[in-house]
Amino acid sequence: MTAAAPGPRPPGRPGDTAGVFRALHHDRAPGDPLVLPGPWDAAAARVFAEAGFPALATPSAGIAASLGYADGRTPAGEMLAAVARIARAVDVPVSADVEDGYGLAPRELVERLLEAGAVGCNLEDSRDGVLTDPQAHADRLAEVRAAAGDRLFVNARVDVFLHGRGDPDRTVGSALERAALYVAAGADCVYPIGAPPRALPRLRAGTPGPLNALAALDGEGPSPAVLGGLGATRVTFGPGLQRRATAALREIAARVRRDP
Repeated sequence: MTAAAPGPRPPGRPGDTAGVFRALHHDRAPGDPLVLPGPWDAAAARVFAEAGFPALATPSAGIAASLGYADGRTPAGEMLAAVARIARAVDVPVSADVEDGYGLAPRELVERLLEAGAVGCNLEDSRDGVLTDPQAHADRLAEVRAAAGDRLFVNARVDVFLHGRGDPDRTVGSALERAALYVAAGADCVYPIGAPPRALPRLRAGTPGPLNALAALDGEGPSPAVLGGLGATRVTFGPGLQRRATAALREIAARVRRDP
């Protein structure tokens, strides 16, 4: 199957939650990216929604940790059940990180995401640390798009900065080549995870459509606003918030243990 450009999809219609979510990614001012915190359970989702975030994006690693699994080892059914609990708990759009799709056929993956209440998904182009052939991944994205129509916002993760080899300039070039294929296949957004901030202006200039960047917390990296100024349209945190919450709970547990 050859990926073909699907043309632009319209922003939201009344009652079209996926369209509302899609529209949040467009017409962003420089320095004002869409910031999507990553809830790992329903309680965290409610906290973020009550704080005023307009949408949420689940982290697969954060959910895995909450369920007692190593990253990348959560069974599809348990991951999607967790996404369903999160989506049920809030009245804002929820996008789901579903890793590489768990080997599910595109139509089944789409239907299960929609049944869980998700309006979007992340799909990554590597498995067990090995990059997928970019054309094969583009073909799969095209199948997901064909099955989903406008019902899902597809965020295509580009993993060359995590698993690629070579000098930074060549890595940026490889990311841009993959991004072009994935957007032509129907991806709504491209996510070059792990891209250094200095690469974002070049990635922004060469990527049609929204660009997702990974943010760190508390000064460990550029703020979302700075990433937005460098070209990011959307900012996510991966499992960073879940890990920060776990660290805080460890401190509380130590105090309780010390001072019963």
